[in-house]
Amino acid sequence: MRRTIELPGPLDLARTMRRTAFLGLDPTGFVRDGAYHGAFRTPEGPVAVTYRPLDEARVEAQAWGPGAARALDAAPAHLGADDRPEAFVTDDRRVGALARRLRGLRFGRSGRVLERLVPAILGQKVTGKGAARSFADLVHRHGERAPGPTEGLWLPPAPEVLASMSYADFHPLGVERRRAETILRVARRAASLERLAADGPDALEARLLAFRGVGPWTAALVRTAVFGDPDAVIVGDYNLPHLVAHALAGEARADDARMLALLEPFRPHRGRVVALLAASGTGAPRFGPRLPVRDIRGL
Repeated sequence: MRRTIELPGPLDLARTMRRTAFLGLDPTGFVRDGAYHGAFRTPEGPVAVTYRPLDEARVEAQAWGPGAARALDAAPAHLGADDRPEAFVTDDRRVGALARRLRGLRFGRSGRVLERLVPAILGQKVTGKGAARSFADLVHRHGERAPGPTEGLWLPPAPEVLASMSYADFHPLGVERRRAETILRVARRAASLERLAADGPDALEARLLAFRGVGPWTAALVRTAVFGDPDAVIVGDYNLPHLVAHALAGEARADDARMLALLEPFRPHRGRVVALLAASGTGAPRFGPRLPVRDIRGL
């Protein structure tokens, strides 16, 4: 199935789709040769999509699999058609310049909870590289190849497959018991979590925080991907406070409280400002050794 989607403004497809893909080497979604390829599950069944830019504000969307019709209906929202970046106005010269330069960075919403929640849990308290490797291994061992022609595209494991797993299945993936048991808990409540997406971001976030092993960092990652909330700020991240403080105040180091104070004047676009700063390619100076990649496979 194929459809042309017109956006209300310019779209930077790569930056828009990568905004919520904090894990690298993701076999369930990636940008290749200027097009985005993704695979996910719908109530009708699995689906693979390809978004290919036609011009500044038009995209050709193709979909394969039983969920193709639903995926194409949801594609405009996924691409950020409901986002209004032009509503963001600021007196901050650097942020304003970034907003103009990166005006195609849109906040799309997926409406799908578990596909973002599982990799977010895997990313807790480990390096991005370690989390990416664990997620890729999980997909390749327990997922399946996506429908359609895109080489290397995989579907994430089905909720029922995750729910049937045990900690022993996660150990070879380099995932310790705490994160493994959190994934098992949310997978066993997957249907109710997906239904909660219809009740809005606050209801979903409150339910997520009720799970043992899910904190504000994880809940914020899910919220910004599922709902495309341009004001959602991820707290508990090691790097983001430093990035924000360095960009907005020239400070090399900061904590969450300082980051939130600096972002307060930008409401209701605090998350947009963080995304613009992250996409700018600049960062705070690094001090000291980086965290090692934790691997428990040989233990």
